[in-house]
Amino acid sequence: MQIDTNILIAWGGIAKKYHKNETIFSEDDHALFYYQILEGQVKMINRYNDGREFIQGVFYGDSGFGESPLFIDETYPASAIAQKDSVVIKLSKSSFFKMLEDYPKIKSDLLTVLSRRIYNKSITARELNHNSPEGRILAFLHSLKRKDRCPDKKLLVHHTRQEIADFTGLRVETVIRTLKKMETGKQVEIINHKLYH
Repeated sequence: MQIDTNILIAWGGIAKKYHKNETIFSEDDHALFYYQILEGQVKMINRYNDGREFIQGVFYGDSGFGESPLFIDETYPASAIAQKDSVVIKLSKSSFFKMLEDYPKIKSDLLTVLSRRIYNKSITARELNHNSPEGRILAFLHSLKRKDRCPDKKLLVHHTRQEIADFTGLRVETVIRTLKKMETGKQVEIINHKLYH
């Protein structure tokens, strides 16, 4: 969801540039700001002790992220990392809530966005519970189609094999091997190293 940048700035929002791989906030930091991407791309991840990452979500230009903990006075459940050089506007929690009171349409739209995220996470969690790598990858690909609202069209998957591994909790080697098997079974297409589902 995009909140008009002029509104965010009028309420005290400040734009900040983040370099690729720079941390915007860390898992377990107390949630004190609303964040919205002006340009670039941000991923929300959990890091494990063995160095693996689990990607909770990827957000692109004009998307807000990390909003949920603001409403329940909790810490961030994941870290936000700039995937490329990005400009992000941040607005204090208190100003964000006052703005929502003055703009009921924004509040309503935000409720819809958060509800959609919860719904998609629930469906994806159910589908990712498959034990087979093929089932996990299919669940991830189906979630992309739901997000893009194009269940019947062939979708170009813009994520790398490593990102698919990070989303599904698999090793990259397993993803590569499984995608080749799925291509043979005509569940996916790989054309010039690009993945389609």
